[in-house]
Amino acid sequence: MSFETILLQTDGPVLTLTINRPRQLNALNSQVLTELSQALREVDARPEVRAVILTGAGDRAFVAGADIAEMAGFSPSEALEFAGRGHRLMDQIAQLPQPVLAAVNGFALGGGTELALACDLIYASQKARFGQPEVTLGVMPGFGGTQRLPRLIGPARAAEMILGGEQISAEEALRMGLVLAVLPPDELLPHCRQVAARIASRAPLAVRAAKRALRQVQEQPLAAGCALEQRLFSELFSTADQREGMAAFLAKRPAQFVGK
Repeated sequence: MSFETILLQTDGPVLTLTINRPRQLNALNSQVLTELSQALREVDARPEVRAVILTGAGDRAFVAGADIAEMAGFSPSEALEFAGRGHRLMDQIAQLPQPVLAAVNGFALGGGTELALACDLIYASQKARFGQPEVTLGVMPGFGGTQRLPRLIGPARAAEMILGGEQISAEEALRMGLVLAVLPPDELLPHCRQVAARIASRAPLAVRAAKRALRQVQEQPLAAGCALEQRLFSELFSTADQREGMAAFLAKRPAQFVGK
């Protein structure tokens, strides 16, 4: 499948998905939302892909936000449809079986921050800037920012970012727990590839089950999440990878996982 606004690059079991609108700072318009969704469906159908890296083209922006030029003339009903598409895309990323790493290489504003929040792990370049500036435009976050951001950094910090509309640096994002590490620009993608390769080397069915259980932290009460964890844990004992992993451990040799 070919795309106009998305680039796909595979390196063994790791797939890098790049939003490719550098002149528009990789802003999310309707075409990008559609092609991202199509690309994610393709990734979902490829079991050989065990980890995904999401980033933006160029050296200025991860995603500078939703495309204001497209949004400016929306009616309320058009805005509702656009927000719905954005929410469905973020849910699609969050529910993708493979872990998704955000490599935030520049501006991640509005929809850019929301896109990163839908990922499992967020790493940032020293040049990255985060923010939910929607209130400076007369609107509010529409792709999940008011819901995912408080769950990650806490309600008060999220309120400060969303209600004030100010940008924060990568270092400040690190201090508040929004990102896991801040790296020099030329080290960001290599670091993400290293982390993704390490994840991809683990038992894929176990990684997918663990991601599913981790996501329930945000969506279910503790008791329901623990019940899901128990069920997924027990189901893995019917897999060849579980037998191989434990046999390899006991034999003191590297495990050879096959995803079955």
